[in-house]
Amino acid sequence: MNSSYFIETYGCQMNVADSELVEGLLQKQGYIQSESLESADVIFVNTCSVREHAEEKVHSQLGRYDLIKQKRPEVLIGVLGCMAQSLKHDILENKPYVDIVLGPDSYRRLPELLSRKQTIKQSQVDTTLSKFEVYDDLFPSRKEGINAWISIMRGCDKFCTFCIVPFTRGRERSRSVEGIITEVTQAVSEGFVEITLLGQNVNSYRHEGKEFHGLLESVAQIDGVKRIRYTSPHPQDITDPLLNVMGQYDNICNYIHLPLQAGSDTILKRMNRTYTKDHFMRLADKIRQKLPYVGISTDIIVGFPGETASDFAETIEVMNHVKFDSAFNFKYSPRRGTKASEYDDRVPEAEKQSRLVEVIELQKNHTLARNKSFVGHTESVLVEKESKRSKDQWAGRIDANKWVIFDKGLAQVKDIVPVEIIEAKGVTLHGKLINKAEAA
Repeated sequence: MNSSYFIETYGCQMNVADSELVEGLLQKQGYIQSESLESADVIFVNTCSVREHAEEKVHSQLGRYDLIKQKRPEVLIGVLGCMAQSLKHDILENKPYVDIVLGPDSYRRLPELLSRKQTIKQSQVDTTLSKFEVYDDLFPSRKEGINAWISIMRGCDKFCTFCIVPFTRGRERSRSVEGIITEVTQAVSEGFVEITLLGQNVNSYRHEGKEFHGLLESVAQIDGVKRIRYTSPHPQDITDPLLNVMGQYDNICNYIHLPLQAGSDTILKRMNRTYTKDHFMRLADKIRQKLPYVGISTDIIVGFPGETASDFAETIEVMNHVKFDSAFNFKYSPRRGTKASEYDDRVPEAEKQSRLVEVIELQKNHTLARNKSFVGHTESVLVEKESKRSKDQWAGRIDANKWVIFDKGLAQVKDIVPVEIIEAKGVTLHGKLINKAEAA
């Protein structure tokens, strides 16, 4: 009888892609997916160290795994990913029930370590960072769906002072174009219609002279790829050739995630973001000029060490200038091992919270205003799922990454259909499906 596995994943889309990679490795060894955590023979948690909240959730889950192991001592428990890399000593010292600890560059060793664990009692650990590992010849096991996450590169060389990624995932290295094209082609053959290219700094992709815009164009030319997205880019690597390729191909989504983090040059320099407030605003203006009705989202950190009221006011100024379509907003939390964790001029918690509330409220207004600008337009919508509110309606996204709710009509999941946008409510658009006769 085959052994079973269960994987829980926390953190970014890269972790989702890594979990699919691990599943592919396990299934190749004859493991089958367990229907529940409690009945699995092997339990893995794929972890995140970027946000404090994600780390706390993992610690909580590991306590739950301990209870399972107390009832079933034969169960193997593994910690994968960024926390395995950054907190391996803490895990080994304080969580002796963990059997396997593997960093992001060590997944190839999983079958070997699982086999070895059957005969060796002590924990099996490999958190070696690699300058070369990109898993180019391994293929993930994906659930049936709309979107396939495809990792094109690993690691990051930017060394932002608040970010632990370069220390948990290593330096930048890119996959071969051929390996990526093969995986995209396979995903299309498996029924996926949208491809999302992933990297910690996705648009710094370089492989044998080919840059990111060239790779993006190659993927856009693959038959059956209805839509392409990518995340997460760095503003410093958004180039004119990239914007030109995006404008040239209809199946490359009219959407860019453009992480601001902060609006003050003083704080940006302290964060080691390598651009200025003025550069960022000019870049956003250029994107909107070259790609009309583009969706631009961002990340904002409030309360970074040393951030004064006037520094924060500059973040508000940038938000009012760009008017992002959406934003992921966070209070700064120190991550052990980063440069910023050494800064002692911390912003009081109450002030951080107040600034976060202000940013969230302003972004709600900007999101609604941006969404209202789409009312009256006919947009192509990729049908993704049934609406939560009604079984008679579909939910799908326009290529600017906005959700639209509309009556089903004859449309089916995975179809791209014309929808007239008739109303904007908060973060969601509402529309009317245009039938073929009307479209003609």
